[in-house]
This record gives sequence, C-alpha cells and structure tokens, in this order.
Amino acid sequence: MADLLREYWIFLVIALLVGLVVAWWLLAGQRRTRVELGETDAGNGPARRNQALIDAPPAAVPTTPAPPPPTPEGLAGIGEAVAVSADLAASPPPPSPPVASPPPPAPGAADDLRRIKGVGPKLVELLHSLGITRFSQIAAWDDAEIDRIDAQLGRFAGRIRRDSWPDQARLLAADDTAGYEAKFGKL
Repeated sequence: MADLLREYWIFLVIALLVGLVVAWWLLAGQRRTRVELGETDAGNGPARRNQALIDAPPAAVPTTPAPPPPTPEGLAGIGEAVAVSADLAASPPPPSPPVASPPPPAPGAADDLRRIKGVGPKLVELLHSLGITRFSQIAAWDDAEIDRIDAQLGRFAGRIRRDSWPDQARLLAADDTAGYEAKFGKL
C-alpha cells in the first residue's frame, strides 16, 4: 500500500484538488439568490396593492369608554377595589395553615455541600436560601421532604434522587470517607 502511495501520490493530490473545486462550485451555486422586485408604478410611488392602505382614513377611536359589566356584590374583577362592610372589616382574617419549614441547622459552621456529587455552587446557594446547610439535614430527608425540596429546585429538579443526595449525605455526616468512596467514587 505504501508503495502505491509513493508511486501515485501526484494523482491522489490532483483528485483531491478536483474534488475540492467541484465541492466549492456546488456549494457556491446554492448560495446564489435571485431577487425579484415587486411591481411598482414606474418609480412613482409604492406598489398598487399598498396604495389602498395608505389612502385609507385612520381607524376611529371611541371617544367614550364602554361601561364596565355589572359586578356581583362582594366580587370584583382584576384590579378593581371591593367595598367591604364594617362588620367584615372588623373581623380578623382566618389563620393561615402552617407551612413546613426546614429543620434548624445544627450548631456550628455549615458543611461544604459541594462534596455531594451533583451539587455545585448554584445548588449550594439555592440550598442555603432554603435553610439547608448541613449534611445531617439532607441525610434526614424522607420521600415527602425530598418531593418538597425538589419542587423548589427549578431547573435542577430530579437531582436529589438521581444523584442519591441523602445516601451521600449520611456517609459524609458520619465522616465515613472510605464508605463514601467505595459507593460513590473518590471525593
């Protein structure tokens, strides 16, 4: 094979050059575009089909706004104020249902959550804004808590289960580096 290349190298170079010229010619031919101008009145103005739009009078604007539809008493549309009777205004609003908050962080400095595989600086910032700063907090998550936190992760949704954050956090909270590296790889 090497002997053939040494003997016929000039023909290979010529064939390559011919191939490049043909490819350039084909691609250059596709880039040519033809511009056909629309019909005009011999340079005297816009095309006839647009003349009707130019000559038309402006659209009429109503001088008085239409009256709003009647609103049932006690209800209002978006942006409308509702008149509240004095007895309703004096009553206190009903208590809102309790919202589950993340468990308070354990005393001490926050853990480096980036040690969990799949958690980067953006996720660390997001988790800190949710009050999650310790491995022990993540290790204590159950399925309901995982679903609640996962719903707040936005574009990172699904990462908790996919990357097994609770399992990683359990090993990191226990300082079991050997167990962590055996299951999840080098830290």
